[in-house]
Amino acid sequence: MPLVTSKEMFKKAYEGGYAIGAFNVNNMEIVQGITEACKEENAPVILQVSKGARAYANHTYLVKLVEAAVIECPDIPVVLHLDHGPDFETCKACIDGGFTSVMIDGSHLSFEENIAVTKKVVEYAHDHGVVVEGELGTLAGIEDEVVVESGKESYTRPEEVEEFVTKTGVDSLAIAIGTSHGAYKFTPEQCTLNEDGILVPPALRFDILEEVSKRLPEFPIVLHGSSSVPQDYVKMVNEFGGKMPNAIGVPESQLRMAAASSVCKINIDSDLRLAMTGTIRKFYAENPSKFDPREYLKPARANIKEIVRHKLVNVLGCAGKADEIMALYK
Repeated sequence: MPLVTSKEMFKKAYEGGYAIGAFNVNNMEIVQGITEACKEENAPVILQVSKGARAYANHTYLVKLVEAAVIECPDIPVVLHLDHGPDFETCKACIDGGFTSVMIDGSHLSFEENIAVTKKVVEYAHDHGVVVEGELGTLAGIEDEVVVESGKESYTRPEEVEEFVTKTGVDSLAIAIGTSHGAYKFTPEQCTLNEDGILVPPALRFDILEEVSKRLPEFPIVLHGSSSVPQDYVKMVNEFGGKMPNAIGVPESQLRMAAASSVCKINIDSDLRLAMTGTIRKFYAENPSKFDPREYLKPARANIKEIVRHKLVNVLGCAGKADEIMALYK
């Protein structure tokens, strides 16, 4: 099975009350960890590449790594997606270069300008059999070159979504309901302490999600900035020389609630970075004489795999769903 689009995936996800994991990839070990977990859990997957990843690893290398994963995992549907495409030219390059899905992020533009650039990308993409994700509302935080200062984010306005989708023809829509990019999604001041002394972030704006869903029935919604920032890896990073105080993510219970509604795609990146970085820091601290990259990248890859497996089974709910989706592409 070659790379597929997310169109059929999202139909099944919406009907089944689960979401597809969209995991950012930057190198071979991350691709392997993600797809091995998906293969073993029989789960569909979206492998997504940011502008920063293309600059770091090169477009061709990333495409070939994903194509290799498709060969190694022939029984699961795989989408190759551009995350946060900054302009038409970048989206066009990815469409022409083998991607099956692109996101055009016009959320920083005026409503009218966002519609215009998104429509232009949609027209080109659809002519080439590629699907498009748009965005309304902006998330705080940092993801590669996407930087929005805290206090300057904006929730999606439900009254705009129908006009945006109708005029652009997008296939899915990313909305802002309180998630955030990076490992520092919330400040301690925004959180409350539970009985165990753990910081609990504010709840996502499910009222906005519900209103968007009413206005766009059966339409796939996307959540960006949805890493949960597992505290065991934050602790590991800090214990072995890192400095990540007050790194706080989105509670997995809230992501599961979102996946059970109209959210069909949930983006996860920081959790994989934490697993890799924490593992490597620990390895170096315990093995100061080692210098073979294979020796520290192997356990890092294994921990990425286990993070992804956990997400597929316990958060996204898409484990075991590959077969029903594959049948739609045949």
